[in-house]
Amino acid sequence: MDSLIESSNKLIATTNGKIAVAGTLVGASALAYYLYSKPQSPKLPYDLASQSVETKDGGRRLPQFKDDDYLGYLFEDVQTVYECFQRGLSISRHAKCLGTRKGGKYEWVTYQQVYDRAHAFGSGLIELGISPGTDTMIGIYASNRVEWVTTEQACNMYSMVIVPLYDTLGPDACKYIINLTEMETVVCDTAKKAQILLDQIDQLPCLKRIIIIEEMSNNNVDLAKTKDITLYTYHDIENIGSKNLHDAVPPKPSDLTTISFTSGTTGDPKGVLLTHENLISHISGIISLVKYNFGPSDCHISYLPLTHMFERSMQISAFMHGYHVGFYSGDIKNLFDDIKELKPTIFPTVPRLLTRLYDKVYSNCRGYSFKSILLRTAINRKIAEVKRGVVRDNSIWDYLVLKKIRNMLGGRIAILITASAPLSVDAMNFTRAVFGCPVFEAYGQTEATAAVSCTLPGDTTSGHVGAPCLCNSIKLIDVPELDYYAANQKGEICIKGLNVFKGYYKNPEKTKETLDEDGWLRTGDVGEWLPNGTLKIIDRRKHIFKLCQGEYVAPEKIEAAYLKSQYVAQIFVDGNSLKAYCMAVVVLDPDVITNVAKQYNISTDPQDISKSKKIKDLVYSDMIAVGKSSQLKGFEQVKDIYIHPELFSVENSLLTPTFKNKRPQLRQWFKTEVDNMYERHDV
Repeated sequence: MDSLIESSNKLIATTNGKIAVAGTLVGASALAYYLYSKPQSPKLPYDLASQSVETKDGGRRLPQFKDDDYLGYLFEDVQTVYECFQRGLSISRHAKCLGTRKGGKYEWVTYQQVYDRAHAFGSGLIELGISPGTDTMIGIYASNRVEWVTTEQACNMYSMVIVPLYDTLGPDACKYIINLTEMETVVCDTAKKAQILLDQIDQLPCLKRIIIIEEMSNNNVDLAKTKDITLYTYHDIENIGSKNLHDAVPPKPSDLTTISFTSGTTGDPKGVLLTHENLISHISGIISLVKYNFGPSDCHISYLPLTHMFERSMQISAFMHGYHVGFYSGDIKNLFDDIKELKPTIFPTVPRLLTRLYDKVYSNCRGYSFKSILLRTAINRKIAEVKRGVVRDNSIWDYLVLKKIRNMLGGRIAILITASAPLSVDAMNFTRAVFGCPVFEAYGQTEATAAVSCTLPGDTTSGHVGAPCLCNSIKLIDVPELDYYAANQKGEICIKGLNVFKGYYKNPEKTKETLDEDGWLRTGDVGEWLPNGTLKIIDRRKHIFKLCQGEYVAPEKIEAAYLKSQYVAQIFVDGNSLKAYCMAVVVLDPDVITNVAKQYNISTDPQDISKSKKIKDLVYSDMIAVGKSSQLKGFEQVKDIYIHPELFSVENSLLTPTFKNKRPQLRQWFKTEVDNMYERHDV
C-alpha cells in the first residue's frame, strides 16, 4: 500500500504541473455566471430524511420494505454465481471480458474465451480424478489475473468450493488452512509461491498436486520429485480438459461456493462459509440500492485483492451485467498508469488512497501563486455545491481545473465505492467535488459477505455509512460495559439477512459466539442511529480496531509483544481508523531506566527521563526490534511513543481491579498526547 501512495504522489505532482493557467478576459462572463449560479439539486430516489425505520424484530430497514422482504436476486435466471457468468456470457459473448496490460496496452479475452478456458480447466480437474461437488476444495494462491477468474468459474461450473490463500496470512496460516480443509489441490501463480508450499510439504499430508500458472522452477521440480506430490502447469490441465470436456454440474443457491478465511489478529484464521445465495443476494442488494444503470459499456479496474469479498463482489456485478474487468499490471507503483490506460467507469477503492490524494492536492493549494489560488478556489466552489446536494462534472471549475485531475484517472469514472474503513468528512467532500460522480461509502464484514449498509444515492452528507442494504436488516443491542444502550440509539451492530454467512468452517464454538439463535450476526462494532436513519460507527466492542487500509489490529497482542522489552513496564497501544499506523503510551521500568539514565548522564527524575530524546530513541528502537522478533506485521509496529512518567494504577482509574488496561479511560486520558503524535507524523 505504501507503493500505492508513492504512485498517488507521482500522480498529483504530474497533475499539478499540468494545471493550465486560465484567467483570460475572454471567459470572464462565463466564469461570473458559474460562480454565482446555483444548480438545482437533483430529484432523489429516496427520502434522505428517513433512510431507515424500525421493524417488528427490532431491526431497521429502508421504509419501503417489509420486515422479512429481503432481496435475494435481481434476475430470475441469476441465483448462483455460475448463473451470474452465464448471463454475462449471453449479453457480451464475443465482447471484452478480462483485460491484461501488456506492452502498455490492454489485451482482452472475450466472455466466450473465458467460458471456454474455465470449461477446459474444470474438465481437466475432473480428468485428474477430482470429483465435482461441494466436498472438493480448490485453493487459489495467486494475485488478480485472468487465471484467477477462470479457476473460480471452473469451480462454479462443477460446484466445487474455492479457498483463497494470500501472502499476508503468512506460511503458517496457509499451512493451517490447507490442513483444516484437507485440500488436495492448490493453484499458484508463480514458482515462488509454489516453493513456499513445497518447502512445507512434509507438514501438508493432504496436499497432492500444485498447479502453477507461470513457468515452474528447477527447484520446484527437484523438490517435488523427492516428495509425494505432482506438479502441473495450468496449460497442462487446460489441454487435458479440452480433449475431454465434461458437462457442467451446476450448483444450487444453498450450496457452498467459497470459504473466505479472515486474516485475523489473534489465534488461527477463521473460515467464513459463504453460499451462492449469500454472494448473489449481497451484490443484488447493493446494485438495487445505488440505482446505477450498469451495462456492457462499463469497465472495472481490478487491483484490490480477489482474496477479499469486496473485490469478488465487484466482479460478480461485472459478470452479471456483461461489462469488462481490467487487471492492474501487478506493480502497484504503476496503478495510476494502468487506470489512465484502462479508463474505467467503476472505481472501488479504500479510504487511505483517497485520504492521501486529498492531502497531496491540498498541499498544492497552499501559497499565493495563481495555480494554487485557482486550484483552491475550484475545490472550494465544488465542495460548496456538494454541500447543497449537487454532484456534477460539468461546471467551469471542472473544465478549467478538475477535469485535468480526472483525466489522469482515465476521465470516465462514473461511480466510486469506498469501503474497509471510515473516510473522513473532509476527504469525502473533496472526493465528491473532484470526481464529480456519486461516491458511496459502504460498511460491512466478511461474515455478511461484504457490505451491510451503504450511502444512498443523492445523499452528500458524510460521517456515516448510510442505510441498510436491501438484502439485510440492522439492529443495535446493548453494550452495558461500554455504556451503550439501544434505547439511546447506540449499541453493538447486528445483521440479519440473506447475505449472512452459515458459520465458521469446523468451528461451532466461534459460530455460536457470532450467530445467535435468531440468525443475527454480532459484528463486534458499535454503531449509532442518526436522526435521519443512517448508521454511524462509533466504537468497537472488543479491543480490536481497523486501520485506514482495512487491516484489523488487536492492541493487546501488540502490547504483549512490547512488554518483552527490558525497558517497558506498562504500555497502551491505540489507533485511529483514519490513520495507517498505531501509537503507544509507555511507562518505563524504573529500575532498568534509572541505570540507563545514569550511563547517559541524565537526571534520574522520572519527569526528566520521560522528556529525554536519547531515552525515547533507545526505548523505541528496542521496542521495534522486540516487535520484529515477535513477528509483528509492519502495520502493527507503532509509529511513535509517548513516555509517561507515572504508572497506570487502579487508583488513577487506568487499570481494572485485576490490573488490566481500562482502554476507554486510557484513550481519554492520553487523547492529547496521541493526537499530537499523529499530528507530528502527518506533516
